[in-house]
Amino acid sequence: MQTTLDNPSSAPQPANAYYSQVARVELDGGGVMLYLSGQIADGDTLAEQTRGVFETIDALLKAHGATLADVINIRTYLTDIGRLHEYGAVRREFLTGTAPTSMTFEVSRLFKPEALVEVEVVAALSPRRAE
Repeated sequence: MQTTLDNPSSAPQPANAYYSQVARVELDGGGVMLYLSGQIADGDTLAEQTRGVFETIDALLKAHGATLADVINIRTYLTDIGRLHEYGAVRREFLTGTAPTSMTFEVSRLFKPEALVEVEVVAALSPRRAE
């Protein structure tokens, strides 16, 4: 098993240099697991921020040969759980296949005061897709 930490140049860069956006774990059987750091995005509304988050996640996955269809787990942090339906409407635009496993939490705040949502995902690539 080999692990590579990455900030792909083809995707938006992290907010600071103190973390990597992707941990790529090459499995012994040839498959790959991708662990993405929590992502936030600019925007005036929850919908705008959610759309930006999923666009960034999509770019990070593509940089490693994956797509949103490869997402197997998603963790969402909302500053107002009462707005889950707004977040969910945008999420469904991006995750159109079988829904991944999921956890959603309400948090009092995120690391940027204007952030309303943060999302982290795990994706899996089969050995033949990982080539």
